[in-house]
Amino acid sequence: MNDLSQRPPFLRLSDEDNIAVAARAIEKDTELPGGVRAVARIPFGHKVALAAIAPGEAVRKFGQIIGFAKTRIMPGEWVHEHNIEMHDFERDYRFCEEARPVNVLPPEEQATFQGYRRANGKVGTRNYIGILTSVNCSASVARFIAEAANRSGLLDDYPEIDGVVAFTHGTGCGMAASGEGFDLLKRTQWGYAANPNLGGVLVVGLGCEVFQIARFKELYGIEESDTFRTMTIQETGGTRRTIEAGLERLKEMLGAVAAAKRETVPASEIKLALQCGGSDGYSGITANPALGVAADILVQNGGTAVLAETPEIYGAEHLLTRRAISREVGEKLVERIRWWEEYTARHRGEMNNNPSPGNKAGGLTTILEKSLGAAAKGGSTPLMAVYEYAELITEKGFVFMDTPGYDPVSATGQVAGGCNVICFTTGRGSAYGCKPTPSIKLATNTPMYQRMEEDMDINCGDILDGVPLQEKGRQIFEEILAVASGKRTKSELLGYGDNEFVPWQIGAVM
Repeated sequence: MNDLSQRPPFLRLSDEDNIAVAARAIEKDTELPGGVRAVARIPFGHKVALAAIAPGEAVRKFGQIIGFAKTRIMPGEWVHEHNIEMHDFERDYRFCEEARPVNVLPPEEQATFQGYRRANGKVGTRNYIGILTSVNCSASVARFIAEAANRSGLLDDYPEIDGVVAFTHGTGCGMAASGEGFDLLKRTQWGYAANPNLGGVLVVGLGCEVFQIARFKELYGIEESDTFRTMTIQETGGTRRTIEAGLERLKEMLGAVAAAKRETVPASEIKLALQCGGSDGYSGITANPALGVAADILVQNGGTAVLAETPEIYGAEHLLTRRAISREVGEKLVERIRWWEEYTARHRGEMNNNPSPGNKAGGLTTILEKSLGAAAKGGSTPLMAVYEYAELITEKGFVFMDTPGYDPVSATGQVAGGCNVICFTTGRGSAYGCKPTPSIKLATNTPMYQRMEEDMDINCGDILDGVPLQEKGRQIFEEILAVASGKRTKSELLGYGDNEFVPWQIGAVM
């Protein structure tokens, strides 16, 4: 059903809700539940009051508080930022109360895909050669090497290699050689170097920077090999010689990288990054809960689903603490929430500044509303672990990584943690892709999917037409397996991923 006029005009998501969501644009005087009539036009995806809401009274969606009435809201009135505000209120964390054991399928019954089994046992879904940089000063040279490799036809005889890509960043010097900022960069760089979607890695530095390659290698016990090489511009003899030497290093890697072959591996080898909090009023109704179903199926198959974007689960963290496998895990999540409250206050911001203008145009009003929808991506299985940004993910099952809400920064942390597939939900139409990890785009609503079909992999808007969540979740899971086996996503076909490596810059610039 693509004709929006044929849909019911509204969706009431819980018996406790005092608002409904417009399933299509609701015209003035349209009849709503309980004999209520719309007193104004309600845009598609936005909220309408089903009952009178007194000033200061909680506004509820999903059966949860999304804000408080600024003024008296009358039945049938449009409910948005003009009449909703945020207040602090206590969350009942109820640690571990809803954690239920998962019946993981035995290995012989688990789904499979065609992946690259690496020497260390990890499994990749792609086979790229990555050029990493220790500092911004070597970023241009890294790009020059990648461009020269692509221009020269270096890979023409190696169809087994997906490409050469430069992962450059804006820091590495002018920073302390210890502390939070340095640790984040260190984890991110090593995490990318170790991601199984990279079959070969070349690290290029300047030579005099704070982030020293030699120290990096010593910290992680890394030795040079036929798939891992390093060099600096100063030691190699300048820009031109470094580009030439870099091309020679790549040529030396080609045989070893191309030797990797896809083989049948269990779905338990998938680490799935769950991306984008909520773009519009439907994110928490269609794509996000459908992705949550897919995440549950993956966990049942022994895999790992990684929720992130701490500012975009703010206000919904109590739903996750109740699923924590232990009180320690739940309290670690709350500690990260408190860190973010202090962090935003220190920078004279607030946690409710997250819904963007696009989010608000799509019907989202407060960070609480956005977060409640975002948390749905995590499905229903126990929360097994909480990781800091770019930390190596070792636990199976559903886990959380502390990251900013900004998608490229967040996804960079997840890929550094080892994620080899991304599912990215969007309601406004995000232009995003990722190398070396393929990104599957899930549209929350049909009109946007139809406008941007060349960018979207799956339409979840048909859930509003009656497609069951379980069916859509199964479809997403099957797409994850297909993409992990080599199927190209829309963002890959468009060539995205060369500019989406964005490490979190959190430390002082000195």
